[in-house]
Formats: sequence, C-alpha cells, structure tokens
Amino acid sequence: MLVNTEKKNILIIEDDPKIRRYLELELIHEGYNVELASNGKVGLALFRENSYSLILLDLMMPEISGEEVCKIIRTESNIPILILTAKDETFSKIELLDLGADDYITKPFVIGELLARMRVIFRNKNVFYDKKIIKFGEISLNLNSKEVFLHDVAVSLTKTEYNLLHHLLINKGLVLSREQILENVWEHDYLGDGKIVDMYIKSLRKKLDPENKYIRTVRGFGYTLKKEDEN
Repeated sequence: MLVNTEKKNILIIEDDPKIRRYLELELIHEGYNVELASNGKVGLALFRENSYSLILLDLMMPEISGEEVCKIIRTESNIPILILTAKDETFSKIELLDLGADDYITKPFVIGELLARMRVIFRNKNVFYDKKIIKFGEISLNLNSKEVFLHDVAVSLTKTEYNLLHHLLINKGLVLSREQILENVWEHDYLGDGKIVDMYIKSLRKKLDPENKYIRTVRGFGYTLKKEDEN
C-alpha cells in the first residue's frame, strides 16, 4: 500500500515488465510515488484499495483488458486515466477518449512527452466536474449522451463539430496547430489542407462562442481554448 505523502501517487497497469520497470524508474526520478500492476485484475484491486492522482493504463493485457478496466474505473471514479496504446491497435483516438480516458500516448513514446501529458492532465483536472461531463465556462459536453450545452441550453452540433469541441476541451490551454487537429479529429478520413479546420472553428464559434471569449486564434500557430482572463 502506498504511503501518504505530498507526492502524487501514480498507478501503472502494464503487462510488459520492461515498460513497467522503465516507467517506474522514470516517474520515481521525477518525484512521483509509483505502484505497479501486471494485469487488469490486480490494477483494479489496487485502484480500489488506494488513492491515486493518475493511472497509466495499457490496453492489451491478460485477465481483464485495458478497455474494460478503463470503463470500470470511470463508473467508480473521476481519477485521470492516460492510455498507453500500441501503434497497431485498432482503437481510434475518439473511441479511447469516449471510453473515459483523459488522454493517450502511442508506444513507443518519449518519456518527456509522457511527462508533459501528465502535467497537462494535472493542470486541467478541474475541468471535469462530473464522471461523464466536461465543462468549460458556459460550455458543457456530455460524453454519455453526446449532447453539448451553452448556458444549459442544448446546442446542435454535427459529429465533426462535436469531435472538434471534444478535442479542444481535453487540450484546454494548449495551442493546437491545424495539422494536429486534422490528425486527431479527422484522422485519416480527410486528405485536404488545413482550411477545413478554419471552417469548422468558425462554425463552432458561431454556435458556442459568438463573442470570441474562449476559442482563440494564435496567429502563425493555430487555435487554443482559453478564457480571456487567463495568461
């Protein structure tokens, strides 16, 4: 059982012993407390026995798959979950997030990127006020019903508009290039240039942010979701 300290407690659920050990050493070096589970069954038991700040969760595991583990944890807790997924796994990026994951990273990964994604999750954890609802300002998105609200009034979005909003919300405060948005929202379904992103951003602003309070353009870089009073 983990010792209670001011350090953040991280649970790693990963069946590959080399990756498990690598993550353990790197995270301990960064000042985190680390607990290890070699399969989903052990991971769920540890999750229910201890208090963690974040779970790093592999998808392809014995006993219980990472997909099932993610679903179960999300019904019981709001704890942030970062998925570790192999390049050849068939889950789409939107599917992973809709499972209840806060973010994902593809193996093999650079430890610096993983640590950066963890820091973003810790900064943004207060965005989530319900197990299946993401809220930002007057905008809220319900992951269960796929509904979006502005001032508690339902707003009709297309599937792509919804996915774009979802991507902006989970990356709140980060500047996203058009290329990054295309890769994560459209994936391999669109072969054109980044102008399609501009068109959908314009549509989202019209429906959800007519006063340009939240969806901000960063000239030469892309877009970010940020409140006016945030630096």
